[in-house]
Amino acid sequence: MKKILILANSSGGLYDFRNELVLRLLKSYEVVVSLPDDVRTRELAEEGCRVIHTAINRRGVNPKEDISLLLSYRRLIQDEKPDLVLTYTIKPNIYGGFCSRMARVPYVETVTGLGSSFEKKGLFLHMIVAMYRTALKKAECIFFQNEENRQIFENYHIRGKQTKLVSGSGVNLKRHTMEPYPEGDTTVFLYVGRMMREKGIEELLAAAEALHSEKTQFWLLGYPDEDYEEKLQKAEKEGCIRLLPFDPDVHGYLAKASALVLPSYHEGMSNVLMEASATGRPVITTTVSGCKEVFEEGVTGFGCRKEDSEDLIRALEKFLALPLGKRAEMGRKAREKMEREFDREKVADAYLQEINTILEKRG
Repeated sequence: MKKILILANSSGGLYDFRNELVLRLLKSYEVVVSLPDDVRTRELAEEGCRVIHTAINRRGVNPKEDISLLLSYRRLIQDEKPDLVLTYTIKPNIYGGFCSRMARVPYVETVTGLGSSFEKKGLFLHMIVAMYRTALKKAECIFFQNEENRQIFENYHIRGKQTKLVSGSGVNLKRHTMEPYPEGDTTVFLYVGRMMREKGIEELLAAAEALHSEKTQFWLLGYPDEDYEEKLQKAEKEGCIRLLPFDPDVHGYLAKASALVLPSYHEGMSNVLMEASATGRPVITTTVSGCKEVFEEGVTGFGCRKEDSEDLIRALEKFLALPLGKRAEMGRKAREKMEREFDREKVADAYLQEINTILEKRG
């Protein structure tokens, strides 16, 4: 049986957003996964994956830690001798891609988003571009989740052998079922995710301060960056927001929400927008790549400019002015859009077809 090695930076991300592909790979291949945490490793192991712990600092560039990661991936590939390496997210893509290339092992990469790296200038940008070019040059295929990311790579001459565009990670339509729209006259705006500047938390707090009332509530589910912990606690004490502890099972919260709010600055393709839409909830989000593809203006949600709290407030007020029946209709159309365009099984099909083709060619 041929062996697939998966390099990722989060067991939760791999299990929650890519498990359909993992399960299908397990039917034909031995699957080894390299992960830095144990949030979902038990579930992955029970399904049949062999899990190996590899430490990753997901944020920032620490040369010592990154060299350690590079060496860990090199040893891992030498020891496991995989027939193909599949990588997700920035550091596994760069360091895992480089080690796979050096070991002459075929590899497939997924760009799940660019973060803020390509918004920087000067030496740091040149370094990131050079690292990507080196790491991805021999990739059998690079999967992109939105066209803008693919075009940015092309503009910087970061290329593999081919590229493919998929609808993000897709959404599990069975797990995120259509839920009845909430009754009553209280509007709950739900935010799900890491509470950090690049997710638009500054703009969201400004909107909550301006619009919160007994009948308009802002619920924030996730965990805050250290920079925002004090500010968020203060906003909660003042009654502007309600902080919910992190819970990997977000579906129950989505069912209680009137709409999902995500004022993000950049995304690969937002999973939480897809999950909310599949649940039958309108979304209010920025019109950046990775968000704008998931909703239709005035049909399944409303868009606003990034880094613009006044425009976010405008979009939220537009939603607040809608009657209950119109909100529910937007939710139904959001679900229909997910069924047409974002079914996760179709995303898994694209990966499986590519992986099978690569391995069949190699015999």
